[in-house]
Amino acid sequence: MEGKAEAVTMKPNNDELLSKQIMRQEAAATEKQEIQMQCDDAMKPNDDELLSKQRMKQEAVATEKEGIHMRCDDTITDQEMNKIELMRALVEKQDPSSKEVDDYALRRFLRARDLDIEKSAAMFLKYLKWRQSFVPKGSISVSEIPNEIAQNKMFMQGEDKQGCPIAVVFGGRHIQNKLGGVEEFKRFIVFALDKLCARTSPGREKFTIIGDLQNFGYCNSDVRAYLAALSIVQDCYPERLGKVLLVHVPYIFCTLWKILYPFIDNHTKKKIMFVENKRLTATLLQDIDESQLPETYGGKMQLVPIQDA
Repeated sequence: MEGKAEAVTMKPNNDELLSKQIMRQEAAATEKQEIQMQCDDAMKPNDDELLSKQRMKQEAVATEKEGIHMRCDDTITDQEMNKIELMRALVEKQDPSSKEVDDYALRRFLRARDLDIEKSAAMFLKYLKWRQSFVPKGSISVSEIPNEIAQNKMFMQGEDKQGCPIAVVFGGRHIQNKLGGVEEFKRFIVFALDKLCARTSPGREKFTIIGDLQNFGYCNSDVRAYLAALSIVQDCYPERLGKVLLVHVPYIFCTLWKILYPFIDNHTKKKIMFVENKRLTATLLQDIDESQLPETYGGKMQLVPIQDA
């Protein structure tokens, strides 16, 4: 009987069972909370880790920028090099001065004539003859283009996302030069193109033009001058033009465009883009970073007159 009494006394009642269950749950919760706190402390970055992540982000940005510049560098292919060597041998026989011209220059003329060696050589030799005659001193000085400079119509500053220099031309400021005539205008074009080309480098040889036609009217429709400029760009500076972005284009320009269009070669036509006024800034920002875009188009770069650039 005594053994049975002891057994009854040791058996826990319902309150004791509930109390023990609650204690076990609280202990488990406390343990779980401690584990979670340890995990949080382990996952929380310290100063060294934060600094390390910041450096990694900076390196990633630098690598991305470097990648963009690497994609811009247009190296000469084996096929092009073979063509260049054949073309060089051909032109040097007729004009020894061509020995001073680098491979990239010859490649531009080759590309302009779809890698046809004979056509490219003929185009290049014609260019050399023109250059020696039109720019005998090797460059055009500001004193040779005073009337064109006075119109304050061309600026050069910054570069696009491909590393190409940018020029801004205000078509509404161009007036037919009655004092110096078309010849002075042609000298002005050569002066400007040489300025742009001087800011390029081998493998990154193109430039971008923003043609602003705000306030463009009949008095600015100088067909002879524009055809002369077009001829110089296409015949003497082949494969230099990267892109032309025409902004603030008025309806009246359509008449001039119809006249000029037949004289524009297919290579150049593909590089001309008409920008909608309502998407002007957004469109320009696709090719030009805000820090390099002129202030007048929503960027941060100040316009610099071409003669001061």
